[in-house]
Amino acid sequence: MAVRPDVRLDDSPMQPVTCTRCSARVEARKSSWEQTTIQWSAAAITACQERRENPGASDGVGFAGCSSLAESIREAAVSGSLPVQSGDPLPVNDEAAHP
Repeated sequence: MAVRPDVRLDDSPMQPVTCTRCSARVEARKSSWEQTTIQWSAAAITACQERRENPGASDGVGFAGCSSLAESIREAAVSGSLPVQSGDPLPVNDEAAHP
């Protein structure tokens, strides 16, 4: 059995997304609303304010992620500038809508 090549990035390449808080620019791809791939450049790592504010973030080990960048990526996906590959509609939290 032959191994199929991974062509996901050929079909839908990473797209630039800029953080609205600190202007760090990363490459991102959303496979679904729940799954995001992010590629940080050296410049983005340096620019990220949340990374600078987290003392364990310099080596990446103590840094769980940037909430400001996550929100910027979500906004890009909702606006359509960052396509969501699954094609599923934006999930709705029914519990929040009907307390």
